[in-house]
Amino acid sequence: MTSAPDHSAQHSAQRVAELLGEAAQRLTRTVDGLGDEDWSAPSLLPGWTRAHVVAHLALNAEGMARALRGVVADESDADEARTMYDSDEQRDSDISDLATADASELRDRLLAGTSAINDAITAVPPTGWQGRIERTPGGRTMQTASLPGMRLREVEIHHVDLGAGYTTADWSPEFAELLLDAMSRRDATTAFEVKPLDSDRTWLFGDAEPDAEHPVPVVTGPAADLGWWLTGRPAPETVSCSHGELPEIGAW
Repeated sequence: MTSAPDHSAQHSAQRVAELLGEAAQRLTRTVDGLGDEDWSAPSLLPGWTRAHVVAHLALNAEGMARALRGVVADESDADEARTMYDSDEQRDSDISDLATADASELRDRLLAGTSAINDAITAVPPTGWQGRIERTPGGRTMQTASLPGMRLREVEIHHVDLGAGYTTADWSPEFAELLLDAMSRRDATTAFEVKPLDSDRTWLFGDAEPDAEHPVPVVTGPAADLGWWLTGRPAPETVSCSHGELPEIGAW
């Protein structure tokens, strides 16, 4: 028996795909503005140059497109893998190798990957969003419907990581709240609330429910800066906690 299509998931994927297209255009403009010496400059990610960040974004797009093509392909005669990467080791090696390429090749791979994932998202039928794909063979699985949102986060967050003029202040309020939604699904060792100053929503982390007698720490700041901090990056000065020290956040 075939289950009914999940229209809410499909609608969400379509909306996120629109935001992704806009974010990819902004990223391309920034990459196009990099001079020859800019590529080897350090990014905001420890140990990675800007070339490493662009290489990762290109290969991530290719990996997601590969997995989505596998979803669309007919199982009886398809050679397409339903995994993003062959292994974590291969992924890391590919990033290191591509980061040594010249600027024109890096840019071309990024543009090609952007087109590939856009085409792959468009090709997924409504029923296709209900399934799951693997990050690596036999590794962690994820909902197919989550991939457009994952790619959107990759593009927007790593665009800031380039350290080339694009900051969290350039994120739309819609993306900032989508990022907080995604980060709220992470495991937290301690309970705390996140209350952005520019949103009427609240996000609860951890298991404890807040009450008047035992209030949990409340972390405030602009939604975009809170989202940035929740990915495990250094907290901007705009982020503060009612209990003083901010809760510890692991790497994203």
